[in-house]
Amino acid sequence: MAHILIIEDEPVTRSTLASYLDAQGYTVSQAETAEEAERVLQARDVDLLLVDINLPGKDGLQITREQRAKSDMGIILVTGRDDEVDRIVGLELGADDYVCKPFNRRELLARLKNLLRRTQEARRLARRVYNFGNFRFDIAARHLQTVEGDSVPLTRAEFEVLDMLVSRAGEVATRDALMSRVTHRQYGANPRTVDVLIRRLRSKLEEDPANPRIITTVHGEGYVFTAPLG
Repeated sequence: MAHILIIEDEPVTRSTLASYLDAQGYTVSQAETAEEAERVLQARDVDLLLVDINLPGKDGLQITREQRAKSDMGIILVTGRDDEVDRIVGLELGADDYVCKPFNRRELLARLKNLLRRTQEARRLARRVYNFGNFRFDIAARHLQTVEGDSVPLTRAEFEVLDMLVSRAGEVATRDALMSRVTHRQYGANPRTVDVLIRRLRSKLEEDPANPRIITTVHGEGYVFTAPLG
């Protein structure tokens, strides 16, 4: 579950909010000042900051500026209703959203969930790591492994075909389009090359290669990656 850091100098507000988010299943850390928050950030990975603008010493705007310069974590500012200028400045500095005190906890939870979903999806796309079936496919690292951690060797051509299929999951990839991704010269322009590569991929990915459920054939057109991606 996501890790949320609450930076709030008012003890009752901080503890009440922490208890509420903990009850929703989140991992929650608390900090009263920017210095305490920095110690948490150095010790643990944090997915989202919930930070009060009006902190003593280094305020929430300074924290937002510093964290956005080095992290893509979600940042929600907690402000007073009269802090319109600060809210605008906070968003310009890189905050993703804000809530006004006194806030509705269910509204805050909805905003928090939406932001976590967006940031986690953005991180996944940036890494280009896909989970499907019993496999984890890290495109940036050019690495395929099982969920148990066993590496599945791929030739360069197999990787290039799988990369295209996964990147266009649910869409038909024609043989010509797949062939255009194969850069190794040994394969030349033989139109059956793609079929051979698909057969080899199925032998590595499918429980029953004769009845594929991950890479399926669209007769007369090409192939489509049909496994759900996570």
